[in-house]
Amino acid sequence: MSRRGTAEKKTAKSDPIYRNRLVNMVINRILKHGKKSLAYKILYRAVKKIHQKTETNPLLVLRQAIRRVTPRIAVKARRASGLSQQVPIEIRSTRGKALAIRWLLAASRKRPGRNMAFKLSSELVDAAKGRGDAIRKREETHRMAEANRAFAHLR
Repeated sequence: MSRRGTAEKKTAKSDPIYRNRLVNMVINRILKHGKKSLAYKILYRAVKKIHQKTETNPLLVLRQAIRRVTPRIAVKARRASGLSQQVPIEIRSTRGKALAIRWLLAASRKRPGRNMAFKLSSELVDAAKGRGDAIRKREETHRMAEANRAFAHLR
């Protein structure tokens, strides 16, 4: 913990084409080895593929996918009386959104397919429809929290 006081909240900038903060957050999580232009290309190609597949606004699909994957509650390891217990905690919206983006990208990287743009577009469409690996990860997290509800008093 910092002794200098609370850290200032950073607000994400918006991306140049869609002027959307959420798109920029996804681009920053795709980023590997500092190659931001490649991350932009991947996401914009994925958005184009989503538009071709669904014939709807791809930003709505992205927003709906992230909303569906965002967890409400998770478990955190806490030491109590010498034992480490999984304690369910509620998640704030910003943390939940970050987790959702991370899970979506991890699930799309695991998918078999031609390139990252194709895999990402497929995972986003699946998540928006309520299926896919990222949705399964969220349900698994919620199940873990539900199973450990007895330790909620240790919060």
